[in-house]
Amino acid sequence: MNIFSRLFRARDAPKNETGGLLGNWSLFNNGTVSGKAVNERTAMQTSAVYACVRVLAESLAGLPLHVYERVEDGGKILKISHPLYQLLHDEPNSEMTSFVFRETLMSHLLLFGNAYAQMVRNGRGCPIALYPLLPDRVTVERDARTEQIVYIYRSENKGEVKLRKGEILHIPGLGFDGLIGYSPIQMAKDAIGMTLAAEEYGSKFFANGATPGGILEHPATIKDIQRVKDSWNAEYRGPGNANKIAILEEGMKYNAIGIAPEQAQFLESRKFQIAEIARIFRVPLHMIGDLDKSSFSNITQQSLEFVMYTLNPWVRRWEDSMQAALLLPGEKPRIMIRFNVDGLLRGDYKSRMDGYAVGRQNGWLSANDIRSLEKMNLIPEEEGGDLLLVNGNLMPLVSRMNAVLENSNGEEEKSDGEVLELE
Repeated sequence: MNIFSRLFRARDAPKNETGGLLGNWSLFNNGTVSGKAVNERTAMQTSAVYACVRVLAESLAGLPLHVYERVEDGGKILKISHPLYQLLHDEPNSEMTSFVFRETLMSHLLLFGNAYAQMVRNGRGCPIALYPLLPDRVTVERDARTEQIVYIYRSENKGEVKLRKGEILHIPGLGFDGLIGYSPIQMAKDAIGMTLAAEEYGSKFFANGATPGGILEHPATIKDIQRVKDSWNAEYRGPGNANKIAILEEGMKYNAIGIAPEQAQFLESRKFQIAEIARIFRVPLHMIGDLDKSSFSNITQQSLEFVMYTLNPWVRRWEDSMQAALLLPGEKPRIMIRFNVDGLLRGDYKSRMDGYAVGRQNGWLSANDIRSLEKMNLIPEEEGGDLLLVNGNLMPLVSRMNAVLENSNGEEEKSDGEVLELE
């Protein structure tokens, strides 16, 4: 053992390269160039971040989640009787529905870069409950003796609790070592900090009367400066007093010295920051309320691209992590956990009907296949609900050759090859 320990060095503990060991590191490393403190919680105060997280979390949580069993012909059948089906599809624990559970974990994944859930198993080792864990209370380490990954959770009541890999469902985001994801909020904290600073500037601007700052000029010496200032603020400060006519006494003059927000391109800066945050989460702008560059002709295409290029990678992360953590070793070759995104890719009603017509006329869709996709009651098999039909003028090439040969008077002959020559 000593020989091997000299030859092979133990692997390093998993780390987040942007801030050290994972845990609540981001709560301390939150300074930005704009001067605004940015962490996963303050970032949610910006409307663009909140909208992006909500769109992605609700989209994934709303997808049907099923357990399937592979069959010999290469297909799959729904496995409702499997213990994981009710756990994932209906109720992961006694306190949450499946939608709320997945929405919570997806929001953790988008903000912190990692999602954790504690698994409770029965005597046979099958998971019977899943409880979300706050990512900023979890530290991932590698045991020095066994070199296995362990998760340390800082509980409010029980202190630090050490959990083995088999007790945790861990869904990592994009990361440097493949084990721990890094927080998108921290990677883009300057962009979010600028958004927070712009919002604060706008709030203070309107709180000061929606007019730039200025100077009150008096031809003589003012004995009580504070009284004049308080009187002016009481009369004209605040959004309720905007655009009121000022009455100046004793020869006083008001000189504006501020810069109009249009000149400072304040609104343009805010719009750019919304696009910047949408770019971080890869969410189309029309899905978070920005319709400046959207139209009826391109929104449908953008929605399909959202499913293919934004939602699908997250779906794959979830499926692979659940497959590895929840299934028993003997089940993995035949049982699979899959989301169903077909409903999001179906397009509009006319496009669906045209596609069904092509499939029905060419014999690869039955009436029940179409009714199942449209969530309609199935036609009984004895009434032809499962029949595959094809146009009458279409038939296999071999059958067509035989029919021609049978009906001919011997004028057509079959060559040495398989090519039929007809005059």
